[in-house]
Amino acid sequence: MLYRIITLVGGLVFVVALFALLWFFCKKFLEHHGVREESSDRAMVLATWTFAGIAVGLVFAVVGSFVLGPWAFYRTLRGHDVPVSDAAAIWWGFGIVVLSLGITAAGFFGFLALVGAY
Repeated sequence: MLYRIITLVGGLVFVVALFALLWFFCKKFLEHHGVREESSDRAMVLATWTFAGIAVGLVFAVVGSFVLGPWAFYRTLRGHDVPVSDAAAIWWGFGIVVLSLGITAAGFFGFLALVGAY
Protein backbone atom coordinates (compact mmCIF):
# COMPACT_ATOMS: atom_id res chain seq x y z
CA MET A 1 0.00 0.00 0.00
CA LEU A 2 2.87 2.37 0.77
CA TYR A 3 4.33 1.87 -2.72
CA ARG A 4 0.99 2.79 -4.28
CA ILE A 5 0.86 6.04 -2.30
CA ILE A 6 4.48 6.82 -3.17
CA THR A 7 3.79 6.12 -6.85
CA LEU A 8 0.65 8.27 -6.83
CA VAL A 9 2.45 11.19 -5.17
CA GLY A 10 5.38 10.73 -7.55
CA GLY A 11 2.97 10.79 -10.51
CA LEU A 12 1.45 14.04 -9.29
CA VAL A 13 4.90 15.54 -8.87
CA PHE A 14 5.70 14.62 -12.48
CA VAL A 15 2.46 16.22 -13.72
CA VAL A 16 3.57 19.42 -12.00
CA ALA A 17 7.03 18.96 -13.50
CA LEU A 18 5.51 18.60 -16.98
CA PHE A 19 3.63 21.87 -16.58
CA ALA A 20 6.74 23.58 -15.22
CA LEU A 21 8.76 22.40 -18.22
CA LEU A 22 6.08 23.61 -20.60
CA TRP A 23 6.03 27.01 -18.89
CA PHE A 24 9.82 27.26 -18.97
CA PHE A 25 10.08 26.36 -22.66
CA CYS A 26 7.18 28.67 -23.57
CA LYS A 27 8.85 31.52 -21.70
CA LYS A 28 12.14 30.88 -23.48
CA PHE A 29 10.28 30.74 -26.81
CA LEU A 30 8.61 34.09 -26.17
CA GLU A 31 11.86 35.70 -25.05
CA HIS A 32 13.63 34.29 -28.12
CA HIS A 33 11.04 36.00 -30.33
CA GLY A 34 11.33 39.38 -28.62
CA VAL A 35 8.38 39.29 -26.22
CA ARG A 36 9.63 41.02 -23.07
CA GLU A 37 6.55 42.60 -21.51
CA GLU A 38 4.52 40.28 -19.30
CA SER A 39 6.44 37.28 -20.62
CA SER A 40 5.75 35.23 -17.49
CA ASP A 41 1.99 35.78 -17.72
CA ARG A 42 1.94 35.13 -21.44
CA ALA A 43 4.02 31.99 -20.96
CA MET A 44 1.55 30.84 -18.29
CA VAL A 45 -1.38 31.19 -20.70
CA LEU A 46 0.55 29.50 -23.49
CA ALA A 47 1.67 26.64 -21.23
CA THR A 48 -1.83 26.19 -19.78
CA TRP A 49 -3.46 25.73 -23.17
CA THR A 50 -0.61 23.55 -24.44
CA PHE A 51 -0.93 21.40 -21.32
CA ALA A 52 -4.69 21.15 -21.88
CA GLY A 53 -4.09 20.05 -25.47
CA ILE A 54 -1.63 17.40 -24.31
CA ALA A 55 -4.03 16.17 -21.63
CA VAL A 56 -6.97 15.85 -24.03
CA GLY A 57 -4.69 14.18 -26.58
CA LEU A 58 -3.54 11.64 -24.00
CA VAL A 59 -7.15 10.67 -23.30
CA PHE A 60 -7.84 9.72 -26.91
CA ALA A 61 -4.47 8.15 -27.68
CA VAL A 62 -0.92 8.94 -26.77
CA VAL A 63 -0.29 10.14 -30.32
CA GLY A 64 -3.11 12.68 -29.90
CA SER A 65 -1.01 14.67 -27.46
CA PHE A 66 1.54 15.29 -30.21
CA VAL A 67 -1.25 16.69 -32.41
CA LEU A 68 -3.45 18.59 -29.95
CA GLY A 69 -0.56 19.98 -27.87
CA PRO A 70 1.13 21.80 -30.79
CA TRP A 71 -2.26 22.85 -32.16
CA ALA A 72 -3.20 24.41 -28.80
CA PHE A 73 0.22 26.10 -28.70
CA TYR A 74 -0.32 27.50 -32.20
CA ARG A 75 -3.88 28.71 -31.53
CA THR A 76 -2.87 30.41 -28.29
CA LEU A 77 0.24 31.93 -29.85
CA ARG A 78 -1.85 33.58 -32.57
CA GLY A 79 -3.55 35.64 -29.84
CA HIS A 80 -0.23 36.98 -28.54
CA ASP A 81 0.91 38.70 -31.75
CA VAL A 82 4.31 37.02 -31.78
CA PRO A 83 6.09 37.63 -35.10
CA VAL A 84 6.46 34.00 -36.22
CA SER A 85 4.98 32.19 -39.22
CA ASP A 86 2.18 29.66 -38.85
CA ALA A 87 4.39 26.73 -39.82
CA ALA A 88 7.17 27.80 -37.46
CA ALA A 89 4.65 28.19 -34.62
CA ILE A 90 3.38 24.65 -35.14
CA TRP A 91 6.92 23.22 -35.28
CA TRP A 92 7.97 25.17 -32.20
CA GLY A 93 4.88 23.85 -30.41
CA PHE A 94 5.69 20.31 -31.50
CA GLY A 95 9.27 20.66 -30.28
CA ILE A 96 8.18 22.05 -26.91
CA VAL A 97 5.66 19.23 -26.47
CA VAL A 98 8.12 16.48 -27.47
CA LEU A 99 10.91 17.85 -25.28
CA SER A 100 8.67 18.37 -22.24
CA LEU A 101 7.00 14.97 -22.53
CA GLY A 102 10.33 13.25 -23.18
CA ILE A 103 12.03 14.72 -20.11
CA THR A 104 8.99 14.00 -17.93
CA ALA A 105 8.59 10.43 -19.21
CA ALA A 106 12.28 9.64 -18.70
CA GLY A 107 12.14 10.98 -15.16
CA PHE A 108 8.92 9.11 -14.38
CA PHE A 109 10.23 5.79 -15.70
CA GLY A 110 13.37 6.32 -13.62
CA PHE A 111 11.17 7.01 -10.60
CA LEU A 112 9.13 3.84 -11.23
CA ALA A 113 12.33 1.81 -11.52
CA LEU A 114 13.59 3.36 -8.29
CA VAL A 115 10.51 2.30 -6.32
CA GLY A 116 10.48 -1.14 -7.98
CA ALA A 117 7.22 -0.71 -9.87
CA TYR A 118 8.76 -1.03 -13.31
